[in-house]
Amino acid sequence: MDATVRAVGLGLLCWMTGCATGAGTVVEGSLQPRHFRFVTIVEQTGPGADGWQAACVRVPLRRDTGEVFLCELGIGMPLETKPLGPIPVPLAQRISADCANLAAQKVFSAATPVTALGLACEEFRSTFRIALSGAVSGSRVESVCRPETTPVRPRFRKP
Repeated sequence: MDATVRAVGLGLLCWMTGCATGAGTVVEGSLQPRHFRFVTIVEQTGPGADGWQAACVRVPLRRDTGEVFLCELGIGMPLETKPLGPIPVPLAQRISADCANLAAQKVFSAATPVTALGLACEEFRSTFRIALSGAVSGSRVESVCRPETTPVRPRFRKP
């Protein structure tokens, strides 16, 4: 199965985990695959499910008042799984971006002006974790990043 077909299938799987919303609300800005700079943490020792890669993204959550909260996402993913086969960096990036954006749509479309940004971050992280682990078994989304990763802070254009 080629990487494109897997990515489309995984995107649908992420959607089926419940991370998408039908509310029609648009969340401004989106995470792009380039925001997920995966590095190999544990080298793959042979064919089969083995190895580990990780990335770090610090998403700025902003209010109109100027309040900003950096929501840290420490993402971890196997280099290969039995059902999917190898997960090269471009595929890991695409899956992560798709699942994160679906999770953001669900969480932030339900947020209110009084929702604490720290709580919104935790809900986003939790929803992203469910989506990503549904797409790639064994994946993780943590509240801290591995020291081997380079944190990326996306810059979103103001509407």
